[in-house]
Amino acid sequence: MRVSYDELKSELKRVLISRGFEPEAAEMGASIIADNSRDGVHSHGLNRFPVIVKSIDEGMIKPDRRPVKLNSVGALEQWDGQLGFGPINACIAMDRAVELAGQYGLGCVALKNTNHWLRGGTYGLRAANAGCIGICMTNTFPNMPPWGGTEKRVGNNPLIISIPESSGGHVLLDMAQSQFSFGKLQTYALAGKKLPVTGGYDKDGNLTSDPNAILDGGEVLPAGYWKGSGLSIAIDMVVAALSVGKSTYDMRMSKNDAGISQVFIAINPTVYAGEDYADAYIESMSAYIKTSAKKSGVTDILYPGERTAKAREENMREKIPVNQEMWETLLKL
Repeated sequence: MRVSYDELKSELKRVLISRGFEPEAAEMGASIIADNSRDGVHSHGLNRFPVIVKSIDEGMIKPDRRPVKLNSVGALEQWDGQLGFGPINACIAMDRAVELAGQYGLGCVALKNTNHWLRGGTYGLRAANAGCIGICMTNTFPNMPPWGGTEKRVGNNPLIISIPESSGGHVLLDMAQSQFSFGKLQTYALAGKKLPVTGGYDKDGNLTSDPNAILDGGEVLPAGYWKGSGLSIAIDMVVAALSVGKSTYDMRMSKNDAGISQVFIAINPTVYAGEDYADAYIESMSAYIKTSAKKSGVTDILYPGERTAKAREENMREKIPVNQEMWETLLKL
């Protein structure tokens, strides 16, 4: 089924206000969640909303809290998220990084004691919309085995890189360190579909493309095997060190992303490269990559950010596809 963007956002806002959000914060939070579904990232939009509400009801998310600055050294600042709503905390942190980049050419805000930011690409695009290169990282509780291990001891720690383009067609890399994020596994499971490639292990240790087998006692597979595992470990160490916050090790007894650590970096390219340079190299690289000879059965070369832009355009025109069970759950909240 499909619903309009405004209808989806209105229902999300209603529930957030009923859970203690001030109207302005509820508007911001509902917009972020609705935007994620609009852009085709259903796993971090409506599909995750019941988990958000549960976390609010259990006190893991504090609707009335906002991040506060603790320390600063030039372009580097450390903030405390005070367990406020992760997406709002992340927007405030990236906006501050952009502000610092306007002053220094580069700004970095390290945020501790925050919550799940939903779709990390939201904050990369926020930097790009302000004309900045954006780099964002977060850690999580241990939910993935290190390469060669059998126990969940590393986080599935996302990395986001965005590069601005004046037309708004920004380049966006938004990747978890598993072959498929847990949210994407849920999306395939809800749709009753197999994964397009192997995504993890079942409970008996067999590689599988069945999302339900992975979610039901199995393990996710690090992207690039040892490479995804290593990158995840490095991201955790960086965000914990810069924020002086919790590492994945500190959250080893946890089963949720409460009190996690994040880093938001904005780089203003016009400070050293001029107004036109970014557009020129993005256009050249885009054409070079997308005109590559294609493999059999492939219609388009995947270019970072294009899938999001196409989904956004289609879903604003045709309304947003939603899982009926999730929609009915939202209406009852």
